[in-house]
Amino acid sequence: MIRVPSQPIASLGSAWRACVGTGRTREVLHADYRDSLEVVQAEIGFAATRAHGILHDDMGLVRRYEHQGRTATRYGFSYLDLVIDTWLDAGIAPFLELGFMPEALASGPDTVFWWQGNITPPRDQAEWAELVQAVLRHLIDRYGIEQVRTWPIEVWNEPNLPVFWKDADEAAYHRLYATTARAVKEIDAALQVGGPAISPGSDEWLPNFAEFVAHNDVPCDFISKHAYTTGPAQHVPFGVHQTLRPPQHLLEQFASPQHLLAGTSLAGLPVHITEFSSSYRPDNPIHDTAYQAAYLAPVLARGGEHVASFSYWTLCDVFEEVGIPTAPLHGGFGLLGHRQLRKPAFHLYAFMARMGDTILAQGDDHLITRHADGRIAALLWQSLDGSAVASTGHRVRLSLPASGPAHVVERHVDAERGNVRAAWQAMGSPLAPDSRAIADLHDASSPAVRIHRVQPSEGRWELDVALGRHGIALVEVTGSADEVPEWFDEQRLLGADGGAQ
Repeated sequence: MIRVPSQPIASLGSAWRACVGTGRTREVLHADYRDSLEVVQAEIGFAATRAHGILHDDMGLVRRYEHQGRTATRYGFSYLDLVIDTWLDAGIAPFLELGFMPEALASGPDTVFWWQGNITPPRDQAEWAELVQAVLRHLIDRYGIEQVRTWPIEVWNEPNLPVFWKDADEAAYHRLYATTARAVKEIDAALQVGGPAISPGSDEWLPNFAEFVAHNDVPCDFISKHAYTTGPAQHVPFGVHQTLRPPQHLLEQFASPQHLLAGTSLAGLPVHITEFSSSYRPDNPIHDTAYQAAYLAPVLARGGEHVASFSYWTLCDVFEEVGIPTAPLHGGFGLLGHRQLRKPAFHLYAFMARMGDTILAQGDDHLITRHADGRIAALLWQSLDGSAVASTGHRVRLSLPASGPAHVVERHVDAERGNVRAAWQAMGSPLAPDSRAIADLHDASSPAVRIHRVQPSEGRWELDVALGRHGIALVEVTGSADEVPEWFDEQRLLGADGGAQ
């Protein structure tokens, strides 16, 4: 039994929904992405989003031309404006990741992904600085300096990996960062710039980065890195399987910058985890499962204790790094599958969005909060360590401070309930479900709901909540008087003699 106190122990911050990932910037113009963005913002409400490829050639920013014997550059902002407008109209701001290298500026032909993002340093640092400043000037002219100052500017993506940065050349990244940061600050000193946006496994990059910026007097306003818990990919056609470390390992990764940067000039700066999830692969079926939701629940509950933001990768499955997906549920990163199919991880976030502002209790399988109006909201989950698939569910017993009779609303998602992947598999895992099947999948993805009344006992509400296998639950307790008329008798539904049940 968890005895929940009446006085709060902490406040529930907003780091868990301060940012969410988007795939590549050009994908924002896809109708399915825009429909997904609308759903996510209505039910969760993220503050910002980060995308790859804002400078990639498919955005049309850098256009070379020749005239009268000279070569010059025209910058085209049409698609950039469409993307930013789409985000702002949905109430979400950009977290600007600068990359990848436009072909006209690139020092080599090396690319990554199906859509061929160039991963080489600029041929000319001055040309790169000119592009960065042209983009920022345009954004300021269009959206105003006060707004753009609130948009963090991150330099590149995972330069510690050779797949994302030619030869994972640390010195070359430092040169790029210095050029970029100085170019940003020349536009406006209050613009926020940071990095190094590294993936897990290269923690030495952080103290090295701190030493470089301090020794060379390079601006840095925040630290960014990524966090995942999966091992090497075990490939199968159109997918992978991977081992998982415990979810607490994600929290350790969140906390690592403050330890690695202690005593440096960057100590105390805001830390943004600009990507996190279980797997770093866009084709791992774990992303679509109830297991993913229960596994990540403790991370959402406690991640804000370590960082300013931690950004789920990604908002939806409009995502083309390894090509165009061939199934509506294919292990994609998204909270939503194609056609806005709500995955269990989406419900985890939607449950969090219904939590109160003050924390009454938290532990290995629960986060209990209270709203300003007195309502109690509890997020419960089956604790999973990543080493095994649970065969049974989990039970949480709560003793809550009471204030009279109340009604309880339980929302459940688990291996069987509110699980779109389980429903899709029961259909035979169709690659192209028709409209009727899509409608059925939407119905099956809704959390199971149970509503019941509870009476106080010695000033407490006693609840016994049964979670399904790999389950998460949102339990909301609202004080409410019983307004059933005194003449109503349930036993008389079929007449004066009663007997109906």
